[in-house]
Amino acid sequence: MTTTTGTATTTATPTAIATTATTATTTARATSRPRLGPVPVLWLALLATPLAAGANAPVLILPDMARALGVSGSTATWLVASYAWAMAVGTPLLAGLLRRRGLRAVLRVASALLVGGTLLVAASPWLPLTLTGRAAQAAGGAGLTAVAMSLAGSARRMGVISASFGILGASGPLLGAQLAHAVSWRLSLCVSVIAVLAVPMVSRYATTPAAPTAPAAPAAPETPETTHQGRFDVRGAALLTAFVTTLVLLPHTPAAALGSSAVAATLLALHIRRQPDGFVPAALIRKPLFLGSALLALALSGSYFTLLFSVPRLLADRAGWDAGTAGTGQLVALLTGSALSWLLAAASARMSRVAVRSVLVGVGAAAGAIAVFASWGPLLLVATVGGTFAATGANAVLSMHAVSSAPDPQRPTAIGLFALCYQLGGAFGPAIATALVLAA
Repeated sequence: MTTTTGTATTTATPTAIATTATTATTTARATSRPRLGPVPVLWLALLATPLAAGANAPVLILPDMARALGVSGSTATWLVASYAWAMAVGTPLLAGLLRRRGLRAVLRVASALLVGGTLLVAASPWLPLTLTGRAAQAAGGAGLTAVAMSLAGSARRMGVISASFGILGASGPLLGAQLAHAVSWRLSLCVSVIAVLAVPMVSRYATTPAAPTAPAAPAAPETPETTHQGRFDVRGAALLTAFVTTLVLLPHTPAAALGSSAVAATLLALHIRRQPDGFVPAALIRKPLFLGSALLALALSGSYFTLLFSVPRLLADRAGWDAGTAGTGQLVALLTGSALSWLLAAASARMSRVAVRSVLVGVGAAAGAIAVFASWGPLLLVATVGGTFAATGANAVLSMHAVSSAPDPQRPTAIGLFALCYQLGGAFGPAIATALVLAA
């Protein structure tokens, strides 16, 4: 979730992207006169990126959180897992709300979830209630991120958002540690609430997100306030939520989650066959471009989040670095990887899809290999740079590929499902790191 370290730089996991249009005759539900022109990208970055800082804030303070709540370190990682789960589930749900009810409805719901969850985290003395607050924070932040991605409109603007997501996520661990030291670890978990500062400005715009860069004929623009009526597929949404939940539980309780995920996947597949135009459109998930982009993003995101949680411990064990030095080094590496990912996003319009994917896979694989075998501190930071570059670049560029493969009315859904896959990496990564490195 970043996170995670989630850092996410991403994340999170965290991301997704622009939606185009349906028809020029589509009616808008704007309640006030829209501004002309696109939303300034810095407002979109402010709307989306605090989610990453919130996801990654626990990275260096998990032991403190565990002691304060009177639980074990492994139990405390649920504060990370619940955040990743809610991001994964909340993104497609709120992207669906964006499609059906428009921009302002999503901004209101997401803001309420984010603020309410933050109040719970700040005041709750019990782990279960704190977990509930973290989940509400993540769902609200995911909704705001879905809005920002849907308004991006180009690979370059998407790259700015994604790189900013990575940069703020990179700052999350050190920021969380400093706030915990100066005030409280609870304050560290509340940083994502600053995203609501961008809500009033973004809500004043009702411009159309441009179509993703693709060799397709331009479509008529659709405003974020456009709604698509029709019966909501409650069963499809519930089955997808159940399936994602079992996947998130897989690293924690493999035996029980494996059987449950198989059952949930079977029920979801049967439902998609009966209702191919429901919450999970059959035509979309059968598109090789969408499916390949989403699954590659999941793999790169999972690798990235594993590195984020593992590298500080590896720097201590293999290179003898203290926590402060490791945290500073990791911050520099994450910032570097995020900045480099923007260069890839900016150049992607002039590159073939095969070339872009080759770069992402090659760098991601090299980062994983270096982390496994390296014992020199700077080399471990190089692995962090590579993992961050691959995951953040995938979020920016592959999201464009995925959404460009979707029919116009399904593009908000494509945003949500792509982001779900990316955020699942934020759920798997910390658990993998705990099993392979942190528990050793």
